[in-house]
Amino acid sequence: MIRKLMAAAIVVTLSGLAFAADLKSGPQAGDKVPGPFHPLNVNGEDAGKKACLYCKAGDDPTVAIFARSSDDAALQKLIAMLDEVNTKYAKADLNTFVVFCSSEDKLEPKLKDLAEKAKLKKVVLAIETAEGPEKYAISKDADVTVLVYKDRTVVANHSFAKGKLTDKDSEKVVADVVKIVK
Repeated sequence: MIRKLMAAAIVVTLSGLAFAADLKSGPQAGDKVPGPFHPLNVNGEDAGKKACLYCKAGDDPTVAIFARSSDDAALQKLIAMLDEVNTKYAKADLNTFVVFCSSEDKLEPKLKDLAEKAKLKKVVLAIETAEGPEKYAISKDADVTVLVYKDRTVVANHSFAKGKLTDKDSEKVVADVVKIVK
């Protein structure tokens, strides 16, 4: 009986580890980006309006991040890194936006504050429903989903469970972005 319980515990643990390593959220590499959606833009030229960031990006290189929490320090660091990449590769017409999928009432002022404190020049922060845009299939288990795409085709997808985004992961994301703008 004890052996069966231990075996079951091992199977559950291993399947949990496999799930964490294989977290799928959003369109995968090679997939077409699903299309328009209209989040509330918090900063940028359409601040205070619902505007389609997908439409604005067109076929240009784009980084679309879907996040569940604005308080994640690792995410804030990634956003700052991407703002630097956007500035460095301005001639590549790189678009970067972070869509916070949340029903939090006071999220807009928090994001305005985040944009000001980080002195964001290029990265647009926006708010969407907690589920995210329907066609994008953002997993409820993913705290951060990063889509790197060009010509509206996903080149790289990085998805992270809550608390799993690391500096090393952010460096991988930035490396994928540099590949599409060079």
